[in-house]
Amino acid sequence: MNSSKKTAVVTGASSGIGAVYADRLAARGFDLVLVARREDRLNALANDLAEKHGINVRTLVADLEKEADVARVEEVLTRDDSVQMLVNNAGVARLSALADTSVDVSLSQIALNIVSLTRLTHAVLPAFVARNQGTIINIASVLAVHSWEISSVYSGTKSYVLAFSRGIQDELAKAQSNVKLQVVLPASTATEIWSESVSGIPLSALSQDTIMSTENCVDAALAGLDHGENITFPSVDDENLWREYDSARGALFAATQTGKPASRYRLS
Repeated sequence: MNSSKKTAVVTGASSGIGAVYADRLAARGFDLVLVARREDRLNALANDLAEKHGINVRTLVADLEKEADVARVEEVLTRDDSVQMLVNNAGVARLSALADTSVDVSLSQIALNIVSLTRLTHAVLPAFVARNQGTIINIASVLAVHSWEISSVYSGTKSYVLAFSRGIQDELAKAQSNVKLQVVLPASTATEIWSESVSGIPLSALSQDTIMSTENCVDAALAGLDHGENITFPSVDDENLWREYDSARGALFAATQTGKPASRYRLS
């Protein structure tokens, strides 16, 4: 499949952050491949965006917790050379103490938040590198750098997204590639992920002044992308906080490279 226009693939596109990304990228002239589980919502969004922006929109109904459905999206990413952007947005939060959580619930979060994101990045990156052009946006969470007593698995999956993305960013930088990878770390955002049936916590239970709209979240993230940011916290005003955090992380890592036990652990 070829197109004279550029195409963006957006996962988790039927609502929330994914739907807003789809709208904003369509406004920037991208054709779209929208991926999500809910066919009725995908089709309604596709029709709306095609009419509003005059672009081509394809839909792909897929549950990215399932191997076969991930494979169908991989095929689009590997065979359609018009694809110039991948937004890995699909994800789920199921928040509860680990002792009260079934292993199946934990594994479903890992399948969607880690496995599918990794596979889709694997699928698209070689072509981007070969063409020396393309953008990957991985949606993590501020819980990538913080854990609650109810977020051990979710925080773990989002920490993976951050670490995975940073490794690729270093890989691209060392190769002096023009391919971009941005990782976005939203805080509480007004999406359907916050419901008792999904996360276990309704949006109404959160402090309302901490909740960002999906529109503001995506617009801030895209502004960060335009400014060349690799790491974007849409709600953090003082960018020095990240620099200080990352500097401390780097200093801690450097301090591990001694090849001998710390003095406090040495036996007398």
